[in-house]
Amino acid sequence: MQFYHPRTGRISLDQIISDIYAFIEQDRNAVYKMVIGTDSQTNHKETLFVTAIILHRVGKGALFYYSKKRSRPLLDLRFRIYKETEYSLDLMERLKEKGFLGASLELPVEVHLDVGRQGETRKLIQEVVGWVTAVGYTAKIKPDAYAASSVADRFTK
Repeated sequence: MQFYHPRTGRISLDQIISDIYAFIEQDRNAVYKMVIGTDSQTNHKETLFVTAIILHRVGKGALFYYSKKRSRPLLDLRFRIYKETEYSLDLMERLKEKGFLGASLELPVEVHLDVGRQGETRKLIQEVVGWVTAVGYTAKIKPDAYAASSVADRFTK
């Protein structure tokens, strides 16, 4: 999976982790949270998934990175929402495998889901929120799911 920083371009997951630690060191007294969310856009040729990883220094800014993944066009909304959730959870697992979010760094983690109480995705809320909470993370839906509905969405266009 290739990651990007919006200003500097390509970046490795290891470098993202180093950047996050450095960002936290700048202000050890601040409150932080890790936010991950995925959005997708489908056209007749493909479905583009964008996963955003955000370290939010609450009230004082944030760092963010994103990755893109392309697939054949996925027209089934339920399947696409499940894939978005899967990609977000997979990224959390990759971070954990690298020792991030272990004993040395306890951060609250939110997984932002691109579902809301309006529109077709309202039928999927219980399913995907249940999945995310079952693996131990806090799930957020629209309008509070800014990682998916704002940050990741910006890079699917």
